[in-house]
Amino acid sequence: MAELPSKDQLRDWIADNAGQTSKRDIAKAFGVKGAARIDLKRMLKELEAEGHLQRQHRHYRDPDKLPPVTVLEIMAPNADGDLFAKPLEWHGDGAAPRVLYVPRDSDPALGEGDRILGRVNGVRAEDHQYEARLIRRIGHNPRRILGVFRKRTEGGRITPIDKGADREWQVPPGATHGAKDGELVEAEQASPRGRLGLPTARIVERLGDPSAPRAVSLIAIHQYGIPDDFPDRAIDEADRMKPAGLSGREDLRHLPLLTIDPADARDHDDAVHAHADDDAKNPGGHVIWVAIADVAHYATPGSALDAEARLRGNSTYFPDRVVPMLPDRLSGDLCSLHEGVPRACIAVRMRINAQGDKIGHSFHRGLMRSVASLDYREVQEALDGNPNDKCAPLLEDVLKPLEAAHRAVARAREERQPLDLDLPERRIVLSDKGEVLSVNFRERLLAHRLIEDFMVLANVAAAETLTARRIPTLYRVHEEPSPEKLEALRETAEASGLTLARGQVLQTRHLNKLLHDAAGSDVAEMINLVTLRSMTQAYYSPENFGHFGLALKCYAHFTSPIRRYADLMVHRGLITAHGWGKDGLSPDDIERLPATAEHISETERRSMAAERDTTDRYLAAYLSEHVGNEMTGRISGIARFGAFVRLDETGADGLIPMRALGAEYFHYDRDAHTLMGADTGRVIRLGQKVTVRLAEAVPVTGGLMFDLISIDGDSVAPKGRSAGRGSPSRRKPGQAKARARADRKGGGPARGKVTRKRR
Repeated sequence: MAELPSKDQLRDWIADNAGQTSKRDIAKAFGVKGAARIDLKRMLKELEAEGHLQRQHRHYRDPDKLPPVTVLEIMAPNADGDLFAKPLEWHGDGAAPRVLYVPRDSDPALGEGDRILGRVNGVRAEDHQYEARLIRRIGHNPRRILGVFRKRTEGGRITPIDKGADREWQVPPGATHGAKDGELVEAEQASPRGRLGLPTARIVERLGDPSAPRAVSLIAIHQYGIPDDFPDRAIDEADRMKPAGLSGREDLRHLPLLTIDPADARDHDDAVHAHADDDAKNPGGHVIWVAIADVAHYATPGSALDAEARLRGNSTYFPDRVVPMLPDRLSGDLCSLHEGVPRACIAVRMRINAQGDKIGHSFHRGLMRSVASLDYREVQEALDGNPNDKCAPLLEDVLKPLEAAHRAVARAREERQPLDLDLPERRIVLSDKGEVLSVNFRERLLAHRLIEDFMVLANVAAAETLTARRIPTLYRVHEEPSPEKLEALRETAEASGLTLARGQVLQTRHLNKLLHDAAGSDVAEMINLVTLRSMTQAYYSPENFGHFGLALKCYAHFTSPIRRYADLMVHRGLITAHGWGKDGLSPDDIERLPATAEHISETERRSMAAERDTTDRYLAAYLSEHVGNEMTGRISGIARFGAFVRLDETGADGLIPMRALGAEYFHYDRDAHTLMGADTGRVIRLGQKVTVRLAEAVPVTGGLMFDLISIDGDSVAPKGRSAGRGSPSRRKPGQAKARARADRKGGGPARGKVTRKRR
């Protein structure tokens, strides 16, 4: 008698033989006879209970649809030479769909039997239902090289831009991909590793001029040493992963959880649901569910995936690409809460009262299925009374209860008074060629605030649970400003005709009053910016020192384990606290907690610097087409060598050097944050409106240089032109403060009516 197949063998066979999935077909395929059929029936029922199979009309099917990122096996080409693929993870009700593989010019040749990780999109075609693009060939993890191509008579060579590179790469004649001499290229290793002589590479993408916008993020990745190649062991582990089933989990698939993300989001790590609390003791209260992808199930302590995730610390985001913390198989597939696909999660159920205060919570390790993947804009339009076809069926029972629960949470937030800065985030829009099409500011919608507030509430619940159960964890810490920075903020406020209270313990509500008083005035952006600069940088710590900016005593990151290692550690702590399995905190995790906190705080700073420099370079590339144009902005910084300006339209920052401020000498007053003209007495201070001419834009460095044309509407004499007869007498450097005080007594610069913005 044949041995019983394993559960994985059963699932693989059912996926490969969608038309022959009755119990009799399965028994015949594996040679199961007699009493062994009882054991086979038991195994099939277990797979059904775990969520891996669905039984319909005596046939077993995988229950859902093809996820957007999935593993495919290439089939033999048809008569027309087209390559089709079959999905190896299919949860649909019928036969597995046909997937047409659509290669790019730079993709490697694939043949029958090759397995790939592909990104699929549904289409309406006569002979196929999906089209797939290659992400990576499974079992094939070549080293990637970024460098400058130097053409030779036969092929060429690549000089890597990485400072640590010690040799060039040889490119055979047929592997140049049409690259021209001096172009920045991305290539992958073509020769076996460890081979003697120059290694061989195959160019997979031409990036053009090394100073061009498309190359900017790649240069930043290498400049800051951000790891962008996963080691073979990590890739192999990810490729072997199977979707988690229901075993050992709570079935949450009945909950109408949904994801709300930016329209271009590729991964979805959080889902939400809310409804009115039916407990009579909590009138007007709500129940809020926040479900987070269970990354800890896949990236376990001591694994290669865990080691690489810790090394990276976090994902890094650029306008044209993401350097993920986890391989695509996890970040874009198994750990992404795709619509209609069963996914493992760790969820928190929170009860709030009518005032929005959390009165209880509980954590659950479960299996969920998102009812919809929505974006912020369509959710906002639905709540505003204009739902699209996707949101309309969800409006009354799903979206409006979320809005009602958020109204209560917002009341509690207003009472708590977290720091309420109003600094719009820049959004750079690129063409398919990597060219900057536009620079604008991201919308701030109520839908954004809803998700942010729910995530903060879930993070608090995680921190409170781990603290109460005395489980070691990583807290998110934000300390109050230093006395020196606070005094500098106070002086800036006073120079703008505003006040910041003295002689009391600083609270965020004091800073919010300052921001409120400045709202709608000419100095609003400047006060927000200087307040931000006065803050200390948040960091991770095994010690809990509270979060000043959020006005919270206990806070940790729980909601983004796909992109932050700190959240993964918090998930492991929750697993340990609830006794959910062996994939919780390991003794090594606990021992290394202080070192991990320091390391991932540093990787976060590294990513922020790389992202900031990349944004500056993209902006410089965009503005390089506008050299000589006049632009408006505000003074955003004062230095001994000139004044910094932030442009109104793009938010780009640049320098007016001292020589371009006008036809006189300027005295720098560090305490007053001013520059004062020695001849005219003109005072240049933070927040003033200026018109400037773009004199220089350097994409390679991201630097912008301006000439000053006017300030607060008054024209400025260019360098070399006399200030004219009858100009004010030369002032001494120390008079800048006195001038600033005189301005304040006289009402200061025109500020207009101060109004409260909708924030």
